[in-house]
Amino acid sequence: MAAAVFAAGTSLTATAAGTQPVNATSAEMQGVGKQKVVFQVSDADPKKWNLTLNNVKNIQHDLGKGNTDIEVVAYGPGIGMLKMDSEVGTRVAEALGTGVRVVACENTMTNTKLTKEDMLPNIGYVKAGVVELMEKQRQGYAYIRP
Repeated sequence: MAAAVFAAGTSLTATAAGTQPVNATSAEMQGVGKQKVVFQVSDADPKKWNLTLNNVKNIQHDLGKGNTDIEVVAYGPGIGMLKMDSEVGTRVAEALGTGVRVVACENTMTNTKLTKEDMLPNIGYVKAGVVELMEKQRQGYAYIRP
């Protein structure tokens, strides 16, 4: 059976005799369900946040928003980018608007004397960022730290 495999952009298409092309980036078409990924951001660096948000956007574009379950966990110095005056606040809001969950570590907030009133609207909160990352990995989420 002859097969032709080629890459076009970010998708990989395979064709074999008697079959229809399958877009390898479409999780739904392959019957694997939602692709789950959790991102760690623990740096107070807007470049890291922008890289993370670019990764999130690319995943949603490549796999389809309905085919992804994405969470961004911020703790330690990274939590500063979730404050009301954050220079990446607009991008965080855009990600939230696409169904991405962005959560802040309450332990870090307590240690840095931040309150929920200091933070961007619509973000979520978890008791411990590191424990959240552990739990998500236990649940089968891919772990990414840009």
